[in-house]
Amino acid sequence: MGRAPAYRSKRGRLHKLIEIVPHLVIALLLLFLVPLQPTYIQSLATKILIFAIFAMSLDLLIGYAGIMSLGHAAFFGTAGYAAGILVVRYGVDNVWLGLGFGILLATLVAAVFGIIALQARGIYSILITFALGQLLYSFATKWRSVTNGDYGLWGIPIPALGLSSFEWNGTCYYYFVFLTFLVCYFCLYRLVKSPFGKSLQGIREGESRMRALGYNIWLFKYVAFIIAGMFAGAAGVLYAYHSGIMTPGDLAVANSGFVMLMAIAGGVGTIYGPVIGAALIITIQYYASILTPNRWPLILGGVFVLTIMYARAGVGVYFFKLWKRVLEGWKF
Repeated sequence: MGRAPAYRSKRGRLHKLIEIVPHLVIALLLLFLVPLQPTYIQSLATKILIFAIFAMSLDLLIGYAGIMSLGHAAFFGTAGYAAGILVVRYGVDNVWLGLGFGILLATLVAAVFGIIALQARGIYSILITFALGQLLYSFATKWRSVTNGDYGLWGIPIPALGLSSFEWNGTCYYYFVFLTFLVCYFCLYRLVKSPFGKSLQGIREGESRMRALGYNIWLFKYVAFIIAGMFAGAAGVLYAYHSGIMTPGDLAVANSGFVMLMAIAGGVGTIYGPVIGAALIITIQYYASILTPNRWPLILGGVFVLTIMYARAGVGVYFFKLWKRVLEGWKF
């Protein structure tokens, strides 16, 4: 009789260990395999990790707080422009200052936008986020002396890391982005598993019930809005250094819809889902733009339709459900 609980405990630990195998395999591939690939593959992987951070930040709003936003790219673009202007216009050659300044400015913009957007509910709140995002898009277009208008702020280099005799290359920057991604993933994972994250999920599922329990609904949503803007800002700075250019389109609603597609395709309400969605959409975009340069948006639209029809919970969610079914079929 005494052996049964011990056996079940050992079996449970083994199941938990095997459940994280996909995470470990993906991490090992990113850590060791990608740097051995050609330059264009490294660049593609770097872009995937950047947009994975961006998609995870939006998922905090959509999947956990229940806030739909069509202006999330405003924080992404603001931080990217801030870091780019700092190095191109003022010659501030330090990557840490660029990251810090970009994230700070994106957080401040999110704090202001959150006060305005969260005053309304439903479709009106979505329209407000859309309008605020387009306001910054117009601002970037018109302020030509600083942003270079429609031509974009180009020639953004990767600033110095602050280490003597260190020079950036594609592999080094990939590892820098990869480490930043791991930090962001860990922080967001701990956040959604914390009491704050559980409260956000409660608000998403039953706002009136949480209000009756004494929760300050607006404050919880507002804090989530700011945190999401902060992580989107981190992605924006990394993207500016990676692409070397920021354009007004990076602030526009099209970019917000693009990252929303990643979150929905991967699976909202999870942390890993948007990561898988980013990998899926960025990869399809890359190869589709090569095969059909003028029609790749139609392919992305088709992917979105197929996801809604056959994988409403998201590709990432279905992948992990399949993995759990495989585990259940195994005997230990």
